[in-house]
Amino acid sequence: MKIHFLLLTALALYTNAFAQDRADVKFGKVSPEDFSPKVYAIDSNASAVVIADIGSSRIVGNNKGWFSLEFKRYRRVRLLNKNGFDLATEEIYLYSEGNQEEQLTNLRAVTYNAESGKVVETKLDKESVFKDRLSKNWVAKKFTFPSIREGSIIEYEYTITSDYLRNLQPWTFQGEYPTLWSEYNLTLPAFFNYVFLSQGYQPFFIKTKSEATDHFSITDPKGVEASDHFSITSSVATYRWVVKDAPALKDEKFVSTVKNHVQKIEFELTAQTEPLSPHVYLSTWSQAADDMLKDEDFGLPLVRDNGWMGDVVKSVTQGAVKPLEKAKKIYAYVRDNFTCTDYSGIYLDQTLKNLLKTKTGTVSEINLLLIAMLRYANIYADPVILSTRTHGYTYVLYPILSKFNYVICDANIDDKQILLDATHPRLGFGKLAPECYNGYARVINVSATALELTADSLLESKMTSVIVTANEKGELQGSVMQIPGYFESHEIREKIKEKGQDEFFKDIKKAYSQDVDLTHQRIDSMDNLEENIVIGYDFKLNDDKADLLYINPMFGEGYKDNPFKSAERHYPVEMPYAIDETYVFNFIIPDGYAVDDLPKSLIVKLNEAGDGQFEYRIAESNGTISLRSRIRLKRAYYDPTEYDILREFFNLVVKKHNEQIVLKKKK
Repeated sequence: MKIHFLLLTALALYTNAFAQDRADVKFGKVSPEDFSPKVYAIDSNASAVVIADIGSSRIVGNNKGWFSLEFKRYRRVRLLNKNGFDLATEEIYLYSEGNQEEQLTNLRAVTYNAESGKVVETKLDKESVFKDRLSKNWVAKKFTFPSIREGSIIEYEYTITSDYLRNLQPWTFQGEYPTLWSEYNLTLPAFFNYVFLSQGYQPFFIKTKSEATDHFSITDPKGVEASDHFSITSSVATYRWVVKDAPALKDEKFVSTVKNHVQKIEFELTAQTEPLSPHVYLSTWSQAADDMLKDEDFGLPLVRDNGWMGDVVKSVTQGAVKPLEKAKKIYAYVRDNFTCTDYSGIYLDQTLKNLLKTKTGTVSEINLLLIAMLRYANIYADPVILSTRTHGYTYVLYPILSKFNYVICDANIDDKQILLDATHPRLGFGKLAPECYNGYARVINVSATALELTADSLLESKMTSVIVTANEKGELQGSVMQIPGYFESHEIREKIKEKGQDEFFKDIKKAYSQDVDLTHQRIDSMDNLEENIVIGYDFKLNDDKADLLYINPMFGEGYKDNPFKSAERHYPVEMPYAIDETYVFNFIIPDGYAVDDLPKSLIVKLNEAGDGQFEYRIAESNGTISLRSRIRLKRAYYDPTEYDILREFFNLVVKKHNEQIVLKKKK
């Protein structure tokens, strides 16, 4: 009996393991039991759960004398409440060039509902599928599932056939909602080479590769004559990736974009080999830069005579002699007279000559015009392509231009490299927005010079000084002088331009925990865009005199909440810059009062390497309380493994910044 028991146990374990090798779903096979779960263990608060998402891609011969990509997808989703109904609207993206477009076929979509213990299905009417052109090269087929309600199950499947071998479908294993099973299968012949680009933190439940031999039938049409038919036999590799129980992607504070951290895999066609005619598709950076320099919509307009801009450049640079003076005048002219309508893209949609007339254009158009004008004034300048933080990371080794979405100017003046972006109205000469500091960039010149723009290289320094005394009536009054960091200064300039200075100071008043009146409000250096602004004002506290006075010495400038609230974090912390914030407070104790309670001083390091430090020094001497608070973080980027120490660091900051001085009236 014992032997039989062990045998049955082993058989059960084997059966269970085998069952886990495949998702237990099939199109159209939905039972009443599938509606039983009201919540799922993966996420009890989820509004929807992706039960299964399964895709496959393979290369097949076609009747056009070449090869096509065949992509199939199946997906089943459970809609638990109305907050998940956005999943009931689907968009399928298709690439097109001219009259040639990827083909969507075999589309089936069904909604299932449980009614009186039975499963009722409602099929999507094909007339309810709409086509929307998104751009020159992309269209979307859109549809919404019918008869959805809380608890519905929806599923669909379709096939996309593409003649664009460079468009091998990527696969994302997780998304906004938890996914129980995500699987991608890829079959590639040996004569097409692709590079695999993967990212993410989820472990693969299954990751396999197998080898086999396959035959590819190709038909080469010959017009009215008979077509040629031939076949190729080749070894093929089949890859299979499965991620099980992938949690929902949640946007965290200090994340450039969750797209950088989603579990996914992408592909780029690099070359074809024998028995096909050998050909390289993914070139080197030098070749890619050379192609861009010769492109009518990028580099060619920069090397032409451009005599039409002569009068403008001459007028703008009038009175300037040195190259730096000329560059500043040209930069200010472009920044102050042109409006950016789209902060994305690297190619021209209009000519530079037309842009000079319309005064409106994309980031690439405006900054390419800036480069052309600098060159006309005999100032060496090149375009730089980069990817902004919200667009995602680039790959340093591969010239995958779709990963880039932004163009700036690299000017060489007096043997100094100066990076310029003329698309922000209140951005100073030689300054870039933090959004541009996202890692690898490329100067598009003969050398295709690599450039690294990291947030760690930016330091935002802020200084605040507060003095508090008592007037002849015994009322607490004081003055504040603050020099925000450059990027905060830029944000304040933008805010005041939009809402006015009065609204800005109203927000400052709201930040105080006490009732306060602000007077003598002033902001200096508003129009000196290369410098930090200086904020100053006087204040008077309106609290009634009492036997006990409670005063928060941070006066609205402290951290009230920890910016890192989550108990755990799977993504790195990506701050826009390193910080150095200093706050100095001097308080002359009013007559008739003495210190009853004073916060304790504290100095704490972020880690042993000294990458950060919090200093809180407070003392009372001869009737004056002095405080110095300083927060320094030398890095902007922190690995997920460093999250706990960063969170605890700011817990201490918040705790100290919310402690109060207690004064007691003398008897």
